[in-house]
Amino acid sequence: MTRIALVVSDVDGTLLTKDKTLTEAATQAARRIHAAGIGFTITSSRPTIGMRFLIEPLAIMLPIGPFNGSAIVDPQMNPIEQHLIPVAAAERSIEMLERYGVDIWLFTLDTWFTRNAAGEYVPHEVRAIRTEPTVVKDFAPYVARACKIVGASSDFELLRRCETDMRAALGEQATAVRSQNYYLDITPPGRDKGTFVATMAQRLGISVDAVATIGDMANDIAMFAASGLSIAMGNAHDEVKARAKLVTATNEDEGFAKAIDMILERSAAG
Repeated sequence: MTRIALVVSDVDGTLLTKDKTLTEAATQAARRIHAAGIGFTITSSRPTIGMRFLIEPLAIMLPIGPFNGSAIVDPQMNPIEQHLIPVAAAERSIEMLERYGVDIWLFTLDTWFTRNAAGEYVPHEVRAIRTEPTVVKDFAPYVARACKIVGASSDFELLRRCETDMRAALGEQATAVRSQNYYLDITPPGRDKGTFVATMAQRLGISVDAVATIGDMANDIAMFAASGLSIAMGNAHDEVKARAKLVTATNEDEGFAKAIDMILERSAAG
């Protein structure tokens, strides 16, 4: 077995608990990885601004991958790579989300835009990313700078159907995948958490077989496929667990910390 040289973790549902807390056990687990001489970083559907608060407690020194890995920024939040949704695809995405009647958000590299400050999931997102949205009447002035467009709804089945239709409508123009049951993310084409893993491995001069990944949602499957060791959280859907090599406990039962222990044990054995 190839010795693990890098761990890449998802954030929500993986590194954080349901109430968006970073536990002491998770913090100490990340520090054990550093102490073992293994690199550690994070990738998430979150915008850049929503990942800043994790850098210091996790002692992250490597680039991180916001927007499902379609952007790469350094630990000071300076852009290294930035990819945007093509304007036509962004406009088409907004039209389809409007047709489905779900709340719509648009993220640029540093700003969250919404047309509805009273949206059902706005308070949830504020708590998660620790940033208030900018309320606008029209998204048109910002579509050329869109890093991510989100459809938010508590009607999970509606959003599932919207995801299917969005993929069919966009084809290879953009990526559409749910990062949570209640969020449908549209991000730049040809970029995902898997390409982030590959890019990080190249930057570090290691094989992707030496990368371990931890996640819980469908958008994590791409990085599972791109890594030598993949671990699904206990709270993941069965289809996600089936695509991982190992399964840990839930994010409410220190599943991240336990996954790190699995990685360290296998790395030591290798």
